[in-house]
Parts: sequence; structure tokens; C-alpha cells
Amino acid sequence: MGEIEDRITVNPKQCGGRPCVRGMRIRVVDVLDLLAAGLSRQEVLSELPDLEKDDISACLRYASRRLDHPVLAA
Repeated sequence: MGEIEDRITVNPKQCGGRPCVRGMRIRVVDVLDLLAAGLSRQEVLSELPDLEKDDISACLRYASRRLDHPVLAA
């Protein structure tokens, strides 16, 4: 997960320990919510000017990898 680990950080003392972008107070979920609301990547970058294009890709990859795990049913 090299590039994701470089861009997505988790700090228990920041944003309640939720995953953030590069140590900023921009949570991964904030980026995902904007995309889910229909904003384009360029619009997300305009809304969050400290964000970089590669940060959006890292958020999407992070979410994808968090969801792609086996679920065992008893």
C-alpha cells in the first residue's frame, strides 16, 4: 500500500482517529462524500484547496482496499 500509506494517515489524536489525507484535517470520508454527492475531481479540489489530485486517488484506493476483505459467516 506504499503510496496510500504516504497519503492517508491515521492519528488517534486527530479527527477521532479517522483516516485523513497527509496529516491534514481532511478526512477520507469527506473526500468520498463529495464524490458521492456528484462533484467531479476538479470540483473536489476547488472545495478543498489543500488537496492534491493524487490525494483523491489515494482516498478511493484506501476505501476500496478497506471494503475488499473476506467476510466469514457462521
